[in-house]
Amino acid sequence: MIRVENIKKSFGDLEVLKGIDLNFYKGKTNIIIGRSGAGKTVLLKLIVGLYPPTSGKIFYGDTDFLSLNAKQLRAIRMKVGMLFQQGALFDSMTIQENIRFPLDMFSNMTMKEKNIKVSETLERVDLLNKEHLYPSEASGGMQKRVGIARAIVLEPEYLFCDEPNSGLDPKTSILIDQLISNITHERNITTIINTHDMNSVMEIGENIALLADGYLEWQGHKSEVLASENEELHRFIFASPFLKKLRNKALGKPTED
Repeated sequence: MIRVENIKKSFGDLEVLKGIDLNFYKGKTNIIIGRSGAGKTVLLKLIVGLYPPTSGKIFYGDTDFLSLNAKQLRAIRMKVGMLFQQGALFDSMTIQENIRFPLDMFSNMTMKEKNIKVSETLERVDLLNKEHLYPSEASGGMQKRVGIARAIVLEPEYLFCDEPNSGLDPKTSILIDQLISNITHERNITTIINTHDMNSVMEIGENIALLADGYLEWQGHKSEVLASENEELHRFIFASPFLKKLRNKALGKPTED
């Protein structure tokens, strides 16, 4: 589990996060949502250590993340996998080499052991026999799966996903969502997803945190969204007239034609 306590972050005079208390649970798909400027990307970067908070605490399990020295931080980061919005694959490397990169950097495996591990991971994301391709030869959905494979090849305890469905068609987005959800449950990972995709929220959201104006506005399970009385949640989730009609129908309320 990851826990943040009274996290605040300012950039000069701009206060982006104004005191966030949140738990992100192990073995669950934890999703951060909010309008542009709500602070969700800043929060994710604070949790992974890309930004220092202005004040507050961050815990990985019982470990105070902000008090660690360089050696201890490296040990924690060995347990972290990151799926970047644009994939961040190395164009000059094959799919196999991209996935093997974390093993080359952080493991003491032999080359044979690394290649076996890469093959096992490729099979998990349904990319067997694609290891010889370069990123430019792969579709957007394949590139996302390569990114997921690279993020999990070290068998992390924590997985961070920044807009994993960005640029994907709806069918591929659903496949990526299910892959992330299945891996989270299979490996009992603490997964945190930053997304604008409402399909992701309603399909795999087990612990949803809505940020608004730097505050935690709402938190709950996808099953609680429809019945919630939180107006900011309604405005965000049901901005689409189609989704609003679905909600009204589910609650037995009249719908406008």
